[in-house]
Amino acid sequence: MFIEKLKNELNINQPLFIGEETAMRSAVLIPLVKVDEEWHVLFEVRSLTMRRQPGDISFPGGRIDPTDATPLDAAIRETHEELGIDPSAIQILGQMSVFIPTSTFVVYPFVATIDNPLTYNLNKEEVEEVFTVPVKWLLSHQPYKHMVPVQPQPLIDFPYDKIANGDQYQWRPRAMEEWFYEYKQYTIWGLTARLLKHFIDTIK
Repeated sequence: MFIEKLKNELNINQPLFIGEETAMRSAVLIPLVKVDEEWHVLFEVRSLTMRRQPGDISFPGGRIDPTDATPLDAAIRETHEELGIDPSAIQILGQMSVFIPTSTFVVYPFVATIDNPLTYNLNKEEVEEVFTVPVKWLLSHQPYKHMVPVQPQPLIDFPYDKIANGDQYQWRPRAMEEWFYEYKQYTIWGLTARLLKHFIDTIK
């Protein structure tokens, strides 16, 4: 009985990864717009008055609210709130691989075309400006990479007495990739560059 019940539980829909239910979950849209009959990727410059990451370049999107039925609903809602674009003008092409920077943070990226891109009504509390980069340019320009070493630093109350080797335990450092695209006066890096690189690699 126990084994059969366990088998049933293991074969129903499982979380994407252990901890997904409690992680901070965000959804973003990678928007494609036509500019002079050529496809471009649209980016936002975050408002300079924002408390977190002012002036950084990002895709439309943000945290998934409890009222969002799905991550896709959150991506569309955030795009509407930030750019003032009617959801009916957003045509979803598909979902990319989920990005999991850490076990407590997950990003669900979607790709879409946006009709009538000149009808933006920017939420200036969140978006300073928007700009676009031609897909053709992105396909022909390789971003450059910097490695950022990350070393675990346990807090002072970490229970070293409970683990082998105690405070001599050898924590394993890791290196984090940071990609950079430079287009005109804009530098795209961080999470946005990581998602952009995956998108460009996908369509190459």
